[in-house]
Amino acid sequence: MFRRGRMGRGPRSGDNGAHWISYSDMMASLLLVFVLAVVYSVYQYYSMLEIKTQQLNEQQAELDRATITLVQREEELEAANVTLMGKQEELAAIQIQLDQQENDLHAAQDALKTQEEEQAKLQLQLAAMQSVLEAQKAEMLTYQRRIDDMIGVRSKIIQELSKALSAANVGASVDPATGDIILEGKVFFDSSRDTIREEGKDLLSRFVPVYLGVLMRDEYVDYVGEIIIEGHTDTAGSYLSNLRLSQNRALSVAEYCLQLPSLSSKQVSQLQELLTAKGRSFSDPIYKADGTVDMDASRRVEFKFRLKDSEMIQEMDRILTQMEAQNSL
Repeated sequence: MFRRGRMGRGPRSGDNGAHWISYSDMMASLLLVFVLAVVYSVYQYYSMLEIKTQQLNEQQAELDRATITLVQREEELEAANVTLMGKQEELAAIQIQLDQQENDLHAAQDALKTQEEEQAKLQLQLAAMQSVLEAQKAEMLTYQRRIDDMIGVRSKIIQELSKALSAANVGASVDPATGDIILEGKVFFDSSRDTIREEGKDLLSRFVPVYLGVLMRDEYVDYVGEIIIEGHTDTAGSYLSNLRLSQNRALSVAEYCLQLPSLSSKQVSQLQELLTAKGRSFSDPIYKADGTVDMDASRRVEFKFRLKDSEMIQEMDRILTQMEAQNSL
Protein backbone atom coordinates (compact mmCIF):
# COMPACT_ATOMS: atom_id res chain seq x y z
CA MET A 1 0.00 0.00 0.00
CA PHE A 2 2.69 2.30 0.94
CA ARG A 3 4.53 1.76 -2.34
CA ARG A 4 1.45 2.30 -4.35
CA GLY A 5 0.83 5.55 -2.54
CA ARG A 6 4.22 6.75 -3.28
CA MET A 7 4.04 5.85 -6.76
CA GLY A 8 0.80 7.51 -7.18
CA ARG A 9 2.26 10.72 -6.40
CA GLY A 10 4.52 10.79 -9.33
CA PRO A 11 8.14 10.28 -9.80
CA ARG A 12 10.65 12.46 -8.39
CA SER A 13 12.76 14.72 -10.47
CA GLY A 14 16.02 12.99 -9.58
CA ASP A 15 14.64 9.53 -10.37
CA ASN A 16 13.27 10.54 -13.74
CA GLY A 17 16.72 11.49 -15.06
CA ALA A 18 18.20 8.22 -13.95
CA HIS A 19 15.35 6.38 -15.65
CA TRP A 20 15.93 8.03 -19.02
CA ILE A 21 19.65 7.44 -18.77
CA SER A 22 19.11 3.79 -18.21
CA TYR A 23 16.70 3.71 -21.17
CA SER A 24 19.15 5.48 -23.41
CA ASP A 25 21.90 3.19 -22.31
CA MET A 26 19.69 0.31 -23.05
CA MET A 27 18.90 1.74 -26.47
CA ALA A 28 22.56 2.47 -27.07
CA SER A 29 23.35 -1.04 -26.08
CA LEU A 30 20.69 -2.31 -28.34
CA LEU A 31 21.95 -0.11 -31.13
CA LEU A 32 25.46 -1.26 -30.46
CA VAL A 33 24.28 -4.80 -30.52
CA PHE A 34 22.41 -4.10 -33.72
CA VAL A 35 25.43 -2.39 -35.20
CA LEU A 36 27.59 -5.22 -34.14
CA ALA A 37 25.10 -7.61 -35.55
CA VAL A 38 25.00 -5.62 -38.78
CA VAL A 39 28.75 -5.35 -38.88
CA TYR A 40 29.00 -9.03 -38.22
CA SER A 41 26.40 -9.73 -40.87
CA VAL A 42 28.24 -7.46 -43.32
CA TYR A 43 31.45 -9.10 -42.36
CA GLN A 44 29.85 -12.49 -42.82
CA TYR A 45 28.36 -11.30 -46.09
CA TYR A 46 31.66 -10.06 -47.43
CA SER A 47 33.44 -13.12 -46.18
CA MET A 48 30.86 -15.22 -47.84
CA LEU A 49 31.02 -12.97 -50.91
CA GLU A 50 34.78 -13.29 -50.99
CA ILE A 51 34.51 -17.03 -50.67
CA LYS A 52 31.83 -17.18 -53.35
CA THR A 53 33.82 -14.80 -55.54
CA GLN A 54 36.89 -16.95 -55.06
CA GLN A 55 34.80 -20.05 -55.85
CA LEU A 56 33.33 -18.28 -58.85
CA ASN A 57 36.80 -17.26 -59.97
CA GLU A 58 37.97 -20.82 -59.52
CA GLN A 59 34.92 -22.07 -61.36
CA GLN A 60 35.52 -19.44 -64.07
CA ALA A 61 39.15 -20.53 -64.29
CA GLU A 62 38.01 -24.13 -64.52
CA LEU A 63 35.41 -23.05 -67.07
CA ASP A 64 38.09 -21.19 -69.04
CA ARG A 65 40.34 -24.20 -68.89
CA ALA A 66 37.42 -26.39 -69.91
CA THR A 67 36.65 -23.94 -72.73
CA ILE A 68 40.27 -24.01 -73.85
CA THR A 69 40.22 -27.78 -73.66
CA LEU A 70 36.94 -27.83 -75.56
CA VAL A 71 38.38 -25.50 -78.21
CA GLN A 72 41.42 -27.71 -78.41
CA ARG A 73 39.16 -30.75 -78.66
CA GLU A 74 37.12 -29.01 -81.34
CA GLU A 75 40.32 -28.15 -83.21
CA GLU A 76 41.51 -31.70 -82.78
CA LEU A 77 38.10 -32.95 -83.88
CA GLU A 78 38.18 -30.66 -86.90
CA ALA A 79 41.68 -31.83 -87.72
CA ALA A 80 40.48 -35.41 -87.24
CA ASN A 81 37.53 -34.66 -89.53
CA VAL A 82 39.92 -33.26 -92.14
CA THR A 83 42.12 -36.31 -91.74
CA LEU A 84 39.05 -38.54 -91.91
CA MET A 85 37.89 -36.81 -95.08
CA GLY A 86 41.38 -37.30 -96.54
CA LYS A 87 41.28 -40.93 -95.53
CA GLN A 88 37.80 -41.25 -97.04
CA GLU A 89 39.07 -39.73 -100.27
CA GLU A 90 42.06 -42.08 -100.20
CA LEU A 91 39.68 -44.94 -99.45
CA ALA A 92 37.46 -43.87 -102.37
CA ALA A 93 40.51 -43.72 -104.65
CA ILE A 94 41.62 -47.13 -103.39
CA GLN A 95 38.10 -48.44 -103.97
CA ILE A 96 38.20 -47.08 -107.53
CA GLN A 97 41.56 -48.79 -108.03
CA LEU A 98 40.16 -52.00 -106.56
CA ASP A 99 37.14 -51.78 -108.87
CA GLN A 100 39.45 -51.17 -111.83
CA GLN A 101 41.66 -54.04 -110.77
CA GLU A 102 38.60 -56.25 -110.37
CA ASN A 103 37.44 -55.25 -113.86
CA ASP A 104 40.94 -55.91 -115.18
CA LEU A 105 40.91 -59.26 -113.40
CA HIS A 106 37.57 -60.16 -114.97
CA ALA A 107 38.88 -59.07 -118.36
CA ALA A 108 42.06 -61.10 -117.81
CA GLN A 109 39.98 -64.11 -116.75
CA ASP A 110 37.83 -63.75 -119.87
CA ALA A 111 40.95 -63.40 -122.01
CA LEU A 112 42.49 -66.43 -120.29
CA LYS A 113 39.32 -68.41 -120.90
CA THR A 114 39.37 -67.37 -124.55
CA GLN A 115 43.04 -68.32 -124.79
CA GLU A 116 42.32 -71.68 -123.18
CA GLU A 117 39.54 -72.29 -125.68
CA GLU A 118 41.81 -71.24 -128.54
CA GLN A 119 44.57 -73.42 -127.13
CA ALA A 120 42.18 -76.36 -126.98
CA LYS A 121 41.24 -75.73 -130.60
CA LEU A 122 44.91 -75.42 -131.54
CA GLN A 123 45.66 -78.67 -129.74
CA LEU A 124 42.93 -80.37 -131.72
CA GLN A 125 44.28 -78.83 -134.91
CA LEU A 126 47.79 -79.85 -133.89
CA ALA A 127 46.64 -83.41 -133.29
CA ALA A 128 44.96 -83.46 -136.69
CA MET A 129 48.04 -81.93 -138.29
CA GLN A 130 50.21 -84.47 -136.52
CA SER A 131 48.13 -87.26 -137.98
CA VAL A 132 48.39 -85.71 -141.44
CA LEU A 133 52.13 -85.23 -140.90
CA GLU A 134 52.59 -88.86 -139.94
CA ALA A 135 50.67 -89.93 -143.04
CA GLN A 136 52.75 -87.58 -145.19
CA LYS A 137 55.96 -88.86 -143.66
CA ALA A 138 54.94 -92.41 -144.45
CA GLU A 139 54.01 -91.33 -147.97
CA MET A 140 57.33 -89.53 -148.37
CA LEU A 141 59.20 -92.63 -147.25
CA THR A 142 57.33 -94.60 -149.88
CA TYR A 143 58.19 -92.04 -152.54
CA GLN A 144 61.79 -91.94 -151.37
CA ARG A 145 62.09 -95.70 -151.67
CA ARG A 146 60.57 -95.54 -155.15
CA ILE A 147 62.92 -92.74 -156.16
CA ASP A 148 65.88 -94.71 -154.86
CA ASP A 149 64.67 -97.63 -156.94
CA MET A 150 64.21 -95.38 -159.98
CA ILE A 151 67.71 -94.00 -159.71
CA GLY A 152 68.91 -97.53 -160.11
CA VAL A 153 66.33 -98.15 -162.86
CA ARG A 154 67.53 -95.15 -164.89
CA SER A 155 71.10 -96.39 -164.74
CA LYS A 156 70.01 -99.88 -165.81
CA ILE A 157 67.91 -98.49 -168.68
CA ILE A 158 70.82 -96.37 -169.93
CA GLN A 159 73.15 -99.37 -169.80
CA GLU A 160 70.62 -101.58 -171.56
CA LEU A 161 70.00 -98.95 -174.26
CA SER A 162 73.71 -98.56 -174.93
CA LYS A 163 74.14 -102.33 -175.23
CA ALA A 164 71.06 -102.86 -177.36
CA LEU A 165 71.83 -100.03 -179.80
CA SER A 166 75.42 -101.11 -180.08
CA ALA A 167 74.36 -104.70 -180.74
CA ALA A 168 71.87 -103.56 -183.39
CA ASN A 169 74.56 -101.35 -184.98
CA VAL A 170 72.34 -98.27 -184.74
CA GLY A 171 74.37 -95.05 -185.01
CA ALA A 172 73.00 -93.13 -182.06
CA SER A 173 74.77 -91.61 -179.07
CA VAL A 174 73.35 -92.18 -175.58
CA ASP A 175 73.94 -89.61 -172.85
CA PRO A 176 75.35 -91.66 -169.95
CA ALA A 177 73.79 -89.36 -167.35
CA THR A 178 70.28 -88.80 -168.72
CA GLY A 179 69.77 -91.50 -171.34
CA ASP A 180 68.94 -88.89 -174.00
CA ILE A 181 69.61 -90.11 -177.56
CA ILE A 182 70.66 -87.70 -180.30
CA LEU A 183 69.91 -88.52 -183.96
CA GLU A 184 71.51 -86.25 -186.57
CA GLY A 185 68.92 -84.14 -188.32
CA LYS A 186 70.70 -84.12 -191.68
CA VAL A 187 69.95 -87.84 -191.91
CA PHE A 188 66.23 -87.13 -191.48
CA PHE A 189 65.49 -83.86 -193.25
CA ASP A 190 66.66 -81.66 -196.10
CA SER A 191 67.45 -78.06 -195.23
CA SER A 192 64.38 -76.09 -194.19
CA ARG A 193 62.16 -79.16 -194.78
CA ASP A 194 60.13 -81.29 -192.35
CA THR A 195 59.59 -84.35 -194.58
CA ILE A 196 61.59 -87.37 -193.39
CA ARG A 197 64.20 -88.59 -195.88
CA GLU A 198 64.48 -92.28 -196.73
CA GLU A 199 67.75 -92.54 -194.77
CA GLY A 200 65.90 -91.16 -191.76
CA LYS A 201 63.05 -93.60 -192.17
CA ASP A 202 65.53 -96.46 -192.36
CA LEU A 203 67.26 -95.25 -189.21
CA LEU A 204 63.95 -94.91 -187.36
CA SER A 205 62.87 -98.38 -188.51
CA ARG A 206 65.98 -99.85 -186.91
CA PHE A 207 66.18 -97.55 -183.89
CA VAL A 208 62.59 -97.37 -182.59
CA PRO A 209 62.01 -101.13 -182.06
CA VAL A 210 65.29 -101.41 -180.17
CA TYR A 211 64.49 -98.29 -178.13
CA LEU A 212 60.99 -99.42 -177.21
CA GLY A 213 62.21 -102.97 -176.70
CA VAL A 214 64.26 -101.72 -173.75
CA LEU A 215 61.85 -99.13 -172.29
CA MET A 216 58.79 -101.38 -172.58
CA ARG A 217 60.33 -104.32 -170.77
CA ASP A 218 58.26 -105.60 -167.88
CA GLU A 219 60.87 -104.50 -165.32
CA TYR A 220 60.96 -100.93 -166.70
CA VAL A 221 57.61 -100.11 -168.23
CA ASP A 222 55.92 -99.21 -164.94
CA TYR A 223 58.65 -96.65 -164.25
CA VAL A 224 58.51 -94.84 -167.60
CA GLY A 225 56.39 -91.70 -167.45
CA GLU A 226 56.98 -90.10 -170.87
CA ILE A 227 58.84 -90.51 -174.17
CA ILE A 228 59.72 -87.17 -175.75
CA ILE A 229 60.74 -86.47 -179.34
CA GLU A 230 62.45 -83.08 -179.59
CA GLY A 231 63.19 -81.25 -182.83
CA HIS A 232 66.08 -78.77 -182.94
CA THR A 233 67.28 -76.38 -185.66
CA ASP A 234 70.40 -74.33 -186.37
CA THR A 235 70.48 -70.62 -185.67
CA ALA A 236 69.78 -69.47 -189.22
CA GLY A 237 66.46 -67.64 -189.55
CA SER A 238 64.03 -66.32 -186.95
CA TYR A 239 63.10 -68.07 -183.75
CA LEU A 240 59.42 -68.45 -184.69
CA SER A 241 60.11 -69.89 -188.14
CA ASN A 242 62.58 -72.35 -186.62
CA LEU A 243 60.09 -73.13 -183.85
CA ARG A 244 57.49 -74.13 -186.44
CA LEU A 245 60.08 -76.10 -188.38
CA SER A 246 61.38 -77.94 -185.30
CA GLN A 247 57.86 -78.69 -184.14
CA ASN A 248 56.85 -80.05 -187.56
CA ARG A 249 59.98 -82.20 -187.72
CA ALA A 250 59.32 -83.65 -184.26
CA LEU A 251 55.70 -84.30 -185.24
CA SER A 252 56.75 -86.01 -188.49
CA VAL A 253 59.09 -88.34 -186.57
CA ALA A 254 56.36 -89.11 -184.02
CA GLU A 255 53.82 -89.91 -186.76
CA TYR A 256 56.28 -92.19 -188.52
CA CYS A 257 57.11 -94.03 -185.31
CA LEU A 258 53.44 -94.68 -184.56
CA GLN A 259 52.98 -96.13 -188.07
CA LEU A 260 55.97 -98.50 -188.04
CA PRO A 261 54.81 -101.96 -189.14
CA SER A 262 57.50 -103.59 -187.01
CA LEU A 263 55.78 -102.44 -183.79
CA SER A 264 53.14 -104.60 -182.14
CA SER A 265 49.73 -103.19 -181.36
CA LYS A 266 50.67 -103.28 -177.68
CA GLN A 267 53.80 -101.24 -178.31
CA VAL A 268 51.84 -98.74 -180.41
CA SER A 269 49.24 -98.42 -177.64
CA GLN A 270 51.96 -97.92 -175.02
CA LEU A 271 53.72 -95.39 -177.23
CA GLN A 272 50.50 -93.43 -177.75
CA GLU A 273 50.11 -93.13 -173.99
CA LEU A 274 53.68 -91.93 -173.47
CA LEU A 275 54.73 -90.05 -176.62
CA THR A 276 55.15 -86.26 -176.75
CA ALA A 277 56.51 -84.26 -179.69
CA LYS A 278 57.80 -80.71 -179.28
CA GLY A 279 59.99 -78.25 -181.13
CA ARG A 280 62.80 -76.33 -179.45
CA SER A 281 63.75 -74.00 -182.34
CA PHE A 282 67.41 -72.96 -181.86
CA SER A 283 67.12 -72.60 -178.07
CA ASP A 284 69.68 -75.38 -177.46
CA PRO A 285 72.36 -75.25 -180.18
CA ILE A 286 75.52 -77.36 -180.23
CA TYR A 287 78.84 -75.50 -180.28
CA LYS A 288 82.18 -76.35 -181.83
CA ALA A 289 85.43 -76.31 -179.93
CA ASP A 290 86.12 -72.76 -181.07
CA GLY A 291 82.82 -71.56 -179.55
CA THR A 292 80.92 -71.13 -182.82
CA VAL A 293 77.59 -72.86 -183.49
CA ASP A 294 77.87 -76.24 -185.21
CA MET A 295 75.04 -75.75 -187.72
CA ASP A 296 74.93 -79.39 -188.90
CA ALA A 297 75.01 -80.87 -185.37
CA SER A 298 72.42 -78.39 -184.14
CA ARG A 299 69.93 -79.67 -186.76
CA ARG A 300 68.98 -82.81 -184.89
CA VAL A 301 66.27 -84.98 -183.38
CA GLU A 302 66.49 -86.20 -179.77
CA PHE A 303 64.67 -89.06 -178.09
CA LYS A 304 64.25 -88.62 -174.33
CA PHE A 305 62.51 -90.65 -171.69
CA ARG A 306 61.26 -89.38 -168.36
CA LEU A 307 60.68 -91.67 -165.45
CA LYS A 308 57.81 -91.18 -163.05
CA ASP A 309 60.27 -90.04 -160.40
CA SER A 310 59.70 -86.50 -161.63
CA GLU A 311 56.04 -86.85 -160.80
CA MET A 312 56.91 -88.23 -157.40
CA ILE A 313 59.40 -85.43 -156.80
CA GLN A 314 56.68 -82.93 -157.63
CA GLU A 315 54.34 -84.74 -155.27
CA MET A 316 56.99 -84.67 -152.56
CA ASP A 317 57.47 -80.96 -153.15
CA ARG A 318 53.73 -80.50 -152.80
CA ILE A 319 53.70 -82.45 -149.53
CA LEU A 320 56.69 -80.50 -148.21
CA THR A 321 54.98 -77.23 -149.15
CA GLN A 322 51.87 -78.32 -147.29
CA MET A 323 53.93 -79.35 -144.28
CA GLU A 324 55.74 -75.99 -144.23
CA ALA A 325 52.42 -74.16 -144.51
CA GLN A 326 50.96 -76.20 -141.65
CA ASN A 327 54.06 -75.72 -139.49
CA SER A 328 53.87 -71.96 -140.02
CA LEU A 329 50.34 -71.80 -138.56
